[in-house]
Order: sequence, then C-alpha cells, then structure tokens
Amino acid sequence: MAYYEQDRSKKRKVSRDGEYVDTSKPSAFFQPSSGREWSISIAIPGSVILNCRRDDQRYPVIGHLARALAVFGIDEIVIFDDSPMDKRPRNVDSLNYTGDTDPCGYIEHLLNYLEIPPFMRKTLMPLHPNLRGAGLLPSLDIPSHPHPSEWLPYREGVTAGEDGGGTLVDVGGKEQVYIAEKISPNTRITLQIDENDPSQAKPVHPDAPRTEGGYYWGYSVRRANSLSAVFEECKYDGGYDMSIGTSERGTLIPDSFPEKKQKDAAKFKHLIIIFGGPRGIEYAAENDPALQEMGIIRGKTKDLFDHWINVLPGQSSRTIRTDEAVYIGLTSLRRIWDGR
Repeated sequence: MAYYEQDRSKKRKVSRDGEYVDTSKPSAFFQPSSGREWSISIAIPGSVILNCRRDDQRYPVIGHLARALAVFGIDEIVIFDDSPMDKRPRNVDSLNYTGDTDPCGYIEHLLNYLEIPPFMRKTLMPLHPNLRGAGLLPSLDIPSHPHPSEWLPYREGVTAGEDGGGTLVDVGGKEQVYIAEKISPNTRITLQIDENDPSQAKPVHPDAPRTEGGYYWGYSVRRANSLSAVFEECKYDGGYDMSIGTSERGTLIPDSFPEKKQKDAAKFKHLIIIFGGPRGIEYAAENDPALQEMGIIRGKTKDLFDHWINVLPGQSSRTIRTDEAVYIGLTSLRRIWDGR
C-alpha cells in the first residue's frame, strides 16, 4: 500500500513548465471571446427515432444529440419531416402526442426541455407524458445554465412578479434580481447583470450573450415540414450562406475543404450542416413535393448543397446512426470554423 501511494505521487500530472496540475476540477472555464455574429446550425430528420419503440430507447438518442449541440456549441437545430406525405401526423393533440404519433414534435419537445435552465423547467414546461422519464436525460452544463460557483455578466431568468414600477426575476440564485421593465409573470427573458450591483439587471436580446459577450448561450429549436423548408424558413436574414449535406456517397472532407482553402470556407456567416436519417437525405428529398418539382431527387439531391461530404469513409459497421454521425461530422468539420 505504501509503495502504491509513493508510486502514484510520482505520476501526478504536471504542466510543461513542471508545475503540478490539479486535474480534479474541470478545465472548461467560460472565458468570453469577442462578440460572435456568425452561427452554426444543424438539421436532423424526425426519423432518427424511427427504430426506437419505447421512450427508454428514445431518451438516449435525444440526449446524445443534445449533448453534441452543447459540446460543439451549436446555435440552432432544425428538425425536419422526411416521412412520406400520406404518413405524416395530422391533428395531433398537443397534450397527448408521443414519439409514435409525432416524432418531430417529440424531439422538439425534449430538446427544448433540455435547453431550458433546470431551475425554470417546472415553470415553463407543463407536465407531459413525454417527460415522465426526464430524469434519464443528461445535463447540458452550458453557460446559460447557472452554477453557484461562477459569475457571468448574463443570465437567463423567469419573471416572478411586479415590484414597484418594475419586475422581479428569478435567475436561479439565492436572490431575485430587479429590472425596471414591467413584464408578465412566468416569462423567460435574457438579462445582462449590473456588475456594480448584481441585484439589478436589464433585459437584452436572447442572442446578446453570443453576439456581444462571446459566450455560447444554448441552441434554438425549429421545426420544418420538409427538407426544402429547412432553407426556406431560415430565421437569419439572407438565409444560410453555406450548406453541407452528409451522405456515405459524398466526397471526403479533405477533398471538399483542402487546407489551403479553409480560410475561404470559414468566411461564412450562417452555416448549416444537414444529416440524414436511416435512409439518408435522399429519402427526405423524395418525400418533398417542392424538391420533386425542381428535379432534386435521388442522385441530384447533392445539388441542394454547397458541399456534399462523407463524414466517415470506410466505416466498418453497415450503418451509422444519425446521433453518431452528428458527433463524427462535427468533430471533422469543426476545423473549418475553429479559431475564427
């Protein structure tokens, strides 16, 4: 036992300058960068849970996707319907829909739940059958989810009621903060905290922590009725100026983004990366009337994108699940925007 303790002490992790490194604490401290106007979006089809028959099978898939959004700092996720038109849900009861009756709505519901800071979920998310096993879902642990040991100049909050001429807001701390504006109760808002008086704050645009402060501030969730609607209903002015489609029939990433051209590729303002379901993006195009009219089907599906790539050539499994492809693809493609 004494020998083990002695041997272990000799193998303590040290930095390059020989100083001891405490590895018991996380290294990912949230340091602000300059404001970031550019954004990264991904799109996935509702069929990602097609082969999951029960909620306990669906939760890991959606939790895996949510963690990918958080780890890679994705700003928006779009969930599009790739099912045949005659099999799409109609008049689904919003209180009773499930992963069987409305897969896209189910995924949207759970991703929204995970993005909301935990302290305000009971206020903003009504009880629902889809959330019965929510305790199985992972924590995102992102800057917009408050932590008692750190202070950030921005906070997400939910209004708690009027106070004098303004409003008290719960930001997940011991004390509520005050804003001068009157806002109805149970409203989610983004706040900038007064550095000189943490009990005072002002509402800001939800994108302000990213565009002004340089923080990753979670993701937004959008539904699209079809693959073409992913582009047509883009929330950004001017749409996505760079699009990437993923397919096992695509080109290699080094061929699409050679090192000498990566600086040019990184000039995008709003990038979207689209992943297919079990039958690929081509299947979504076949079930999209707008794309059929344009002749963008089967082998021509790649014409819809600026780049058509294969995230993992030479795979050893017959299939790669979409939640796996998201991790693989983002790991490989991150070099395009990393360091901007």
